[in-house]
Amino acid sequence: MTRRPVLLLLIGLAVGAAAPGAIPGVHDENQAHVDYMLKCQGCHRPDGSGDDQSNPPMRGIVARFLTVPGGREFLGRVPGVATTNLDNERLANLLNWTLYRFDPQHVPADFKPYTPEELGRLRQNPLRLDRVETRARLVAGFASGPSD
Repeated sequence: MTRRPVLLLLIGLAVGAAAPGAIPGVHDENQAHVDYMLKCQGCHRPDGSGDDQSNPPMRGIVARFLTVPGGREFLGRVPGVATTNLDNERLANLLNWTLYRFDPQHVPADFKPYTPEELGRLRQNPLRLDRVETRARLVAGFASGPSD
């Protein structure tokens, strides 16, 4: 009787399935990955490298926004996040996944995952024309610190 659960676990590990809750705030890694492919990777590229001009990189930098005042709010208000047609639950799943997927080394130890309610509030006031200046100001706040 105990062989079946062990076998199912081994099959799950063999196909790369992660245990639910393995990433804080991510209830469905597969859905987050699909949502990233459909909503984000066209501009930010599959590996999160962006183009350093109109579509900033996320790889190695996105979680650093969580370390500066206003950075957490910024991530929920950037146009691609705030105006996407995903509901708040899927968006929270995607944003939390993105932080751990592209910049796990900078996710603060005390990070509290984005919630659907928080994103619902942030999306009501999306950044538009001031997004580039806001990003530059926030990046300047962590650019001089240790970058690992």
